[in-house]
Amino acid sequence: MQAHVRRGDMVVVTKGRDKDKRGKVKRVVDRGRVEIEKVMMIKRHTRPTQKNPQGGIQDREGTVSLANVALWCEKCAKPRRAKSVIDDKGHKGRACIKCGTAFPVQGK
Repeated sequence: MQAHVRRGDMVVVTKGRDKDKRGKVKRVVDRGRVEIEKVMMIKRHTRPTQKNPQGGIQDREGTVSLANVALWCEKCAKPRRAKSVIDDKGHKGRACIKCGTAFPVQGK
């Protein structure tokens, strides 16, 4: 399944208990879900191990459905959909559907 967001994108949660929270995408999970920094925090009860002899309760990021997130446009300062654009060098990219500003490409 092709996701409309990628690792490193700034996104906004549009539905659910964490609605209107912004964060950077940590990873995109195969099942159509995405993990966002400091969003959808869950409690994880861990057993004592050699790495963590104390065990206990940890806070970690849960996953959010891809349908419930939208890309954040810095120029519009709103969540927006993306359209595909081809630059002058022939490279394919993404741009804001309203203002046409290109979303930053991460890792290149």
